[in-house]
Amino acid sequence: MKLDSLVKNNKKKIRVGRGIGTGKGKTSSRGHKGQKSRSGVAIKSFEGGQMPLYRRLPKRGFKSFNKKNIAILNLSKIQSILDKGTNKIKDTLDIKILKEKKLINKKYSKLKILGTGEIKKNIEISAHFASKQASEKIEKAGGKLSIVKK
Repeated sequence: MKLDSLVKNNKKKIRVGRGIGTGKGKTSSRGHKGQKSRSGVAIKSFEGGQMPLYRRLPKRGFKSFNKKNIAILNLSKIQSILDKGTNKIKDTLDIKILKEKKLINKKYSKLKILGTGEIKKNIEISAHFASKQASEKIEKAGGKLSIVKK
């Protein structure tokens, strides 16, 4: 028994461009001239005149050009940062310190304090924005909130 009879695909590969006697010579079944007859050319996302998929699907989403990179911190998050003690944040907290301690990403340029949660320690916080609730809770705990104008 031959090995070829065991293998299902025992047809030879058609070698194009090997003379007129093969029937696949000269233009090598590519027709005459035109973009598709050239080597290394593929018409990407062309669907034969049919409306392409990327144009059939609806546009989604929106990217704002003047998006502000604002880091948002809740009071509960600030309290958990203070409780950990590994960060060694003493009595002041601002965006520069948070970036140095790698508690927020360096892409943020401004800091906003929101009032979700409670804060127990009196701490001086300087931020660009703060909610009324947050400022009330900070002052109630004996801390101080200063708004940076920038």
